[in-house]
Formats: sequence, C-alpha cells, structure tokens
Amino acid sequence: MTFAALRARLPAPVWLDGAAGGRYSVMSAAPRGQLVSRHGRTRWLPGEGGDGDDLGTADPLALLHESLGPRVAASGPFAGGAIGYFSYELGRRLQGQTTRDAGMPEMAVGLYDWALVLDHQQHCAWLAGDPPADVADWLATGPAQAPGAWWPTGEPAATPDRAAYDRAFRRVRDYLHAGDCYQVNLARRLQAPFDGDPLGVYRDFRKAAGGPFAAYLELAGGPILSGSPERFLELRDGWVKTAPIKGTRARAVDPRADAARRDELLSSAKDRAENLMIVDLLRNDLGRACRTGSVSVPRLFALESFVTVHHMVSTVVGRLRADRVATDLLRDCLPGGSITGAPKYRAMEIIDELEGEPRGIYCGSIGYLGADGAMDTSIAIRTMTARDGMLDYRAGGGLVVDSECGAEFDETESKAAAFRRLLAVVG
Repeated sequence: MTFAALRARLPAPVWLDGAAGGRYSVMSAAPRGQLVSRHGRTRWLPGEGGDGDDLGTADPLALLHESLGPRVAASGPFAGGAIGYFSYELGRRLQGQTTRDAGMPEMAVGLYDWALVLDHQQHCAWLAGDPPADVADWLATGPAQAPGAWWPTGEPAATPDRAAYDRAFRRVRDYLHAGDCYQVNLARRLQAPFDGDPLGVYRDFRKAAGGPFAAYLELAGGPILSGSPERFLELRDGWVKTAPIKGTRARAVDPRADAARRDELLSSAKDRAENLMIVDLLRNDLGRACRTGSVSVPRLFALESFVTVHHMVSTVVGRLRADRVATDLLRDCLPGGSITGAPKYRAMEIIDELEGEPRGIYCGSIGYLGADGAMDTSIAIRTMTARDGMLDYRAGGGLVVDSECGAEFDETESKAAAFRRLLAVVG
C-alpha cells in the first residue's frame, strides 16, 4: 500500500480516498504545520515539532484563509493547500451556540505543499506541488508496505438502546408537533475497544463501507477513518456544489428484493418530503455566499447505491460571489443541513439536548482547501475515531412528523451495518 509506505516515513499523513466511486485520491504528509482549534482558541503547530504559537481567539477559518496565502494557479484537483477536518462542534460555535469538549480539536488542518494525486478514471498518478526531495525516488523504487494488524478486544456497545431511543424519539415528535422544527437528525453512538494499527482498521473498513469521499487522517486529535458517501461543499472555478443525502434503505442480498427497496425509496412521499426540506435549507445556506439568482437544483431525488444502503441524493449549485472565498462558504454552511435538520439552529439545540454529548468529528466535515481557491469536502458520516484503544462510530437519521420509531431505529442499524460487519469479520 503506497499510503502505508508514506505514513511510515513522514509525519501527519493524510489520504483523501476516492477509490470507491470518486475520480481522484490525494495523499500527502509532512505539512509545514497544523492549525488546531480547541476551546475557542487556535494554535499553530510547526511541522518540525515544538509547542507552536497561540493565535488566540480569532476566527479559525479566517486564520486558515490567511495561512493559505495568495492564490496560485494549479492543475489537477490539489497541488498544495490545507487538508484536514472541521468538527460538528466548530459548526455549533460558528452558529453562535455553546459547545461541549469532544476530547478532540474543533478544527485540525495541515498546510501541505505537495501531494500524490491518483486519477482513478485515467489510471495514472503524479506528484503535484513541491514534494520533499526523496519522495519521488522512494515512491518509485521503495518496497510495498502493508498496514499493521488489528483486532477487537471486547464487544461493541451502542447508546442509546432501543428503550432510550424511543424516549428521545417521542421528545422529538413533541417538538415537531409544537412547531419547533420540521426535521431533526437524531444519532446513536457505537464504541468498540481494539488494539493494533488504526490504518489496518481503515484498510478493512474501506472494503465494508468505502464511499467516494472516504478518508484517513493522522492529525492533531488522533486518527480519523471515514467511508463517507456524501459531498458537503465543492468549490471549483467559482461554482459551488452540495449534494445532500436524505432518504435511506438497507440493501438486500436478493437482487429482486434489493430492486424493490430501491424503487420503494424513490417513490416514498415521506423521503421526498424530507429530502426537499434539506434542499430548501441548503439553497438558503448557499444563497448567503452565492450570487443572487444563481442557486439552482439540477438534480432532485436521485438514487445512489452503496455497499450496505441505497440513498436518495439531490444536488444544489450556485455561483460564488466575487467577494467570497472558500472559508466564507464553510462559515456560512457548517454544519451541513442534511445532518442537523430544519430550521438548522433550533434543530441543533434539540440534538444537543437529546443526545446529551458532543458529536466530535461525526457530522462535521473532511476535505481540502487548495492554494488555488478550490475546495472539496465531505459530510463526516460513516466515520469513526480511533484513539485510546477505542473505535467510536455514530449513525443517525432525520425525524419528521410522520416518522415511525421502529423504522428510524432500524435505519440507524442499517447505517451502522458496515461498522458491525468490520468487527465481526476481524473478530
């Protein structure tokens, strides 16, 4: 594995892994430094090590934009810039809400001057930017390297259980009937103790759940492993695109049963209504940063199928205003509407009340902001952390007034199927 070899030689390795349905993968390591925000303060951690500099309480996205420097032309998807993550708690802070300590940074991004880019469509790869002097040589001649072994060391635990989920569901329904919200995303948490190499976990997880926006990051806060199927924000040549997922059915083994589930999802009035609510929310979010009249919906209620689930996906696009940049777009849209609910602010308050703990990376965002002004980010679903001997994964779904508790609970199980399968196969 090329990334395993890179990781063995250089610090702070990152892999934006588009092999499962994406066009490109991007790998890098050895950043100039990292911008790390926690508890409302941001630090610059230099790549060569040391305590770094306290940058105070300034807006972390403004600091990120400043760190990217003057815009430079680039060919391909990424030739240098920032790669990292933006947690759900950062989104809460940007929305003006109080945050809880998730035990990890609210933002961690490395500033990388180079990347190994893999084009899965053209079946080629190249080094972009300004890589370290010997990288090209050992990529070409170095021996292949495999991730280390790993193994579960105990049984997985899920919270809330069915009874507690039922209580939270009823509380959401009360809020919906009272008119507080139209939709609220409610999640469950799954944890499993493990030992061994987190990259080995990712190697197996990407087989079970790899989506077109998968990723493996080793930045401040510990390893993050993602199999995300969902694009959050793409910015390229001044055009913005977001592709919210709302509507899910578990895959069936029998092809005819699987086709029936796919068709049932596409014809479901409830799922279409949920999807449309989030499309409207994201049209509003994009409208804050895009030119008046430029926001449109070129694709509505489309089907995308993955290893364990079918999803209903829509696409919203717009033309970024001339006075806005990628970090402005992030600030306007974090966290993504597809994983909060509508209206977003009130839905986030209800989520915080009923889940009772921070989400961390779950429902945050992972991706890159290029030195050329481009950006591509995912919604951090089908995503876990691997630190302190524990794999931490979450799965949720949007609740509306006509949701049924049993069906919604089962949807969380469908979305957690890849995680459970990972543990079962290795265990």
